[in-house]
Amino acid sequence: MRTWDELRPLSAGRLLTLWRESGKTAEEPLERALLCNAAVIAESCYGQEEPVFEGPEAVLEAMTPREMEAVLRLLAEAGNAAGGAENPTF
Repeated sequence: MRTWDELRPLSAGRLLTLWRESGKTAEEPLERALLCNAAVIAESCYGQEEPVFEGPEAVLEAMTPREMEAVLRLLAEAGNAAGGAENPTF
């Protein structure tokens, strides 16, 4: 797995766009989830101010689903830290 030195959480609008785009290309729900998650990772992982992955396909080739899940968890935690206090009703 490639290394990165910065994770940049995406905006809610960008996440929604990636979800919609993945739905247009995927034939099954699992495929859609993998494609969307790979796109999120590709756009969020940076090393020395450059994207670590060229695109979602590079993520799918380089990472296992469990590795992808770990990165997504880190992104979620980074987003929570940037946003301040959690809203339990959200």
